[in-house]
Amino acid sequence: MFKVLRYASIFFIIACLLFACHAWTPTELKRPPLKVIFGSFVGEYPGIIAQEKGFFKAQGVDVKLIYKRSIQLEQANFSAGKYDGISLSLGSFIILSTTNPDIQGAIVIDQSTGADVVVAQAQIKTVADLKGKKLGANLGGFSEVFVTEMLKTANLTSDDVNLVKLEASEIPQRLKNNTIQAGHTWEPHLSEAMKLGGYILFTSKQTPGLILDMIIFRSDTIRDRPEEIRAFVRGWLQASAYWKANVQEGNAIVSKALKIPSNTLSLEGINLTNLSENQKLFQSSNPNSIYKTAKIYADFFIRSGNVTRIPELKSLFNSSFLNPPS
Repeated sequence: MFKVLRYASIFFIIACLLFACHAWTPTELKRPPLKVIFGSFVGEYPGIIAQEKGFFKAQGVDVKLIYKRSIQLEQANFSAGKYDGISLSLGSFIILSTTNPDIQGAIVIDQSTGADVVVAQAQIKTVADLKGKKLGANLGGFSEVFVTEMLKTANLTSDDVNLVKLEASEIPQRLKNNTIQAGHTWEPHLSEAMKLGGYILFTSKQTPGLILDMIIFRSDTIRDRPEEIRAFVRGWLQASAYWKANVQEGNAIVSKALKIPSNTLSLEGINLTNLSENQKLFQSSNPNSIYKTAKIYADFFIRSGNVTRIPELKSLFNSSFLNPPS
């Protein structure tokens, strides 16, 4: 009897030890998905294709995309940590960095090669005709820089026109109501403006390299989740290549996800940048590098008084996510 009790006690002790070891075995906690917010420019849509085709998952990252028609008001939420990443034009990125320097651009997702336009009323035939007229633009960001570069082609400055602060989506109706005579916009708003009698006066094809969009990440996400960001970049680039090779299918995927007509989607005038182009853009020695374009924006914002200080530009771009892990 005592022998049985002794064996039972030993068995009980071993079982307790095994249970304790199992209970204290550290378990790997599943990370929440990378939360990335994007807006309504077609160059921001490859993320949708990456999500729907499973490219992000295949690259090893869980991503939650948040779509907002306009993300200008969401920039504060991004800075506060509500999102890990955000798609921004280079100009908007520069502006945001003045109040939140703890952010970095990880990838250039597109360059506008004609998709951004200034559309005008039919009687406006040349840029010079804008003198004394009302010109709509989203002031204080890349839109203002774009229209300023346009005015230079006719030896005009912003003092020669009446600038009106407007979102791209507001341009068609404002043209129709004659509260402006021209304005900066893009698809799908451009098609609406054209149906209402608008005329394409100037495009970003005439300002090569000036308008580009990036995905920006917070520094704490960059520090804590670099491999996930690297996987995100791979998935995004895969989706960009897929869309260019399968335009109709890509349009259908985006149309269904965002519930917008597929005929309002077009890659015309947009370069969805690939890996090689990104690597060149991130090289400071390249004459078309993002550093040089960023300085154009920074200098403009300083001169116009939009900001009083620009962070060191080299600290704002992180090319490490374009390369395989070391």
